[in-house]
Amino acid sequence: MATRTLNKLDSRTAATIKTAGRHSDGGGLYLSVDPTGRRRWVFMYTRNGKRTELGLGGGRDLTLANARKEAGTLRTILAEGGDPRSAREKQERQTFGEVADAYVEAMRPSWRSAKHAAQWSMTLTKYAAPIRPRMVETISTREILEVLQPLWQRTPETAERLRGRIENVLDAARAKGLRTGENPARWRGHLDQLLPKRQRLSRGHHTALPYADVPAFMGDLRGREATAARALEFAILTAARSGEVLGAAWAEADLDGAVWTVPAARMKAGREHRVPLSARAVELLKRLNAARNAETAKPSDPVFAGAKGKPLSSMAMAMLLRRMGSAVTAHGFRSAFRDWASETTGFPHEVCEMALAHTIGNKAEAAYRRGDLFNKRRSLMDAWGNYCGENVGNVVRLAAAGA
Repeated sequence: MATRTLNKLDSRTAATIKTAGRHSDGGGLYLSVDPTGRRRWVFMYTRNGKRTELGLGGGRDLTLANARKEAGTLRTILAEGGDPRSAREKQERQTFGEVADAYVEAMRPSWRSAKHAAQWSMTLTKYAAPIRPRMVETISTREILEVLQPLWQRTPETAERLRGRIENVLDAARAKGLRTGENPARWRGHLDQLLPKRQRLSRGHHTALPYADVPAFMGDLRGREATAARALEFAILTAARSGEVLGAAWAEADLDGAVWTVPAARMKAGREHRVPLSARAVELLKRLNAARNAETAKPSDPVFAGAKGKPLSSMAMAMLLRRMGSAVTAHGFRSAFRDWASETTGFPHEVCEMALAHTIGNKAEAAYRRGDLFNKRRSLMDAWGNYCGENVGNVVRLAAAGA
């Protein structure tokens, strides 16, 4: 093998070639390109009359120079009578858990929020627990089914997410040269023949309170002392999502300017969202701020703090609504706001949609819109805040401002 011509490829070819097949660099090193254009480095060798293909890593992650260095090491092992595969396995064998944890850390910067990364980590730790100690190259369809089948009918959405995440981890393991062959977690043409197709439930609307009943509901809500009541009231006044409210920190609130700025990392659309605060919303925040301990208060403190100063639980509002004997959901108040704005005010459609932080569906319109209609949204939120309060006599006057 040592007498063969080496270094046949150049770095540009290695980075751009798309022709399917194996492309020799010499000395047993090949760049393998599959029909989809994915590239990976493999080392081909013959030992005891048996031809073996050993994966070294993905073409995107492993440079030509490093692939040649690895191939040189393997040629030396072979020349000394050793088995390159055995030697490599001793050095690089990893469990599924190790590969999964490394994958989450590698992908973390590309994910929108820490919450998303935490969900990946939890799923691959809790639900994939049976396969975490296994060597990643030994995982087969049988092990995948053992993990998925207990969840498939009971919690199908969780099971489907778990399957996709396991598939990604095993793809990463193959790109690193830690396993070869097909991915046993692949759905199409594989698991779809072994597991029943998940029934898609039609997603109904979140249960909402008719907007005509909102002022009375707010009167009841304001008579309650719980922090969850203040969080829900603030969510209603700002037409914000529950997660955005529960994650709010004092650094985001400008009480003098009456603006709450939600950072992009906590927004569903991944863009910063400025929320104009009505007089009642500002008053609510000022009262909460006055109750803070001035000596220990920090800008990073949660606005709606629960036990030990941590943000309220994601279930806090739902539990409050249950105690109030209400069948509506916190998210449903966004629908009440939208219905109120459409049916009783003259504010334009785009102003109402931006108040809800909805993305613009029309790509051409989105490309030309640079502003966030903030001043118009302030008038809208002032009208809504007034409607939610006792002084309903001014609603007509404020709503007319948007006409």
